[in-house]
Amino acid sequence: METKQLGKTGIFVSAIGLGGMPMSISNRPPESQSIQVIHRALDLGITFIDTADSYCKDESDKHHNERLIHKALSSYKSDVSQVIVATKGGLMRPNGNWTSNGNPEHLRQTIRDSFEALGGAKPIDVWQYHSPDTNYTIEESLTPVKEAIEAGLIQFVGVSNFSVEQIKRARDVVDIVSVQNQYSPWQRQPENDGVLKYCEQQGLTFLPWSPFGGRRRHQDLQDISVIAKLAKEKGVSVYNIVLAWLRSKSPAILPIPGASKVSSIEDSAKAINVKLSDEEVQKIDRAT
Repeated sequence: METKQLGKTGIFVSAIGLGGMPMSISNRPPESQSIQVIHRALDLGITFIDTADSYCKDESDKHHNERLIHKALSSYKSDVSQVIVATKGGLMRPNGNWTSNGNPEHLRQTIRDSFEALGGAKPIDVWQYHSPDTNYTIEESLTPVKEAIEAGLIQFVGVSNFSVEQIKRARDVVDIVSVQNQYSPWQRQPENDGVLKYCEQQGLTFLPWSPFGGRRRHQDLQDISVIAKLAKEKGVSVYNIVLAWLRSKSPAILPIPGASKVSSIEDSAKAINVKLSDEEVQKIDRAT
């Protein structure tokens, strides 16, 4: 598996990661199946796993995905010391909904809970502030994060759903290594709002969430004729074409496709070998 540096950390991770969300939200697979998915990802050389405290069914189920990932890593038969787990905090799941909570006291507690859910033996590899909360300043919300770094609970910090201006403000409080914003053929805002360019210029890793458009849209990829045609020509899936397209958009990009089936992560890993010409990338750009 090809690797790339995470931000400017000096740590290299797989150039395609694994997104943990489908294994813990509603309609999730049995735990044994999810552990098989994570183990297969590790077999394939994937060393970057994205999760969140809110990847669960509701508030009573908080930190489910983090506990699942820890269980999978603990039961894997080979060395997992090079695996980086990037979690997030700052969203709540009341009755299965999603709401922001940037209250410093809440973040202070959820960081501690994430630390424990991931095993409690070493600092959280990457902790990402999941989404800005307009009830609190970025400085207020990131103060407990800075404290957690000093206390040895967090090694690196990322942000999610942030604008360039918000990223700059965050970097005045703590060092930032990654930015996770939505990016897919249907949602190309990072190209236009300056975030992708800023990440390139500043050496930050860009993690595109919902690269296939999420649960509601991923089946529609087949309907984008350019993508379907390229997939047929190259003998790969439409998902491979999208991952290759994303990787071609910027050297900062590290896709983190979600998976709840072994076949899904096996397919995503194949995208590492799919190359698109500039002309093919432009065709997809024009069609989306």
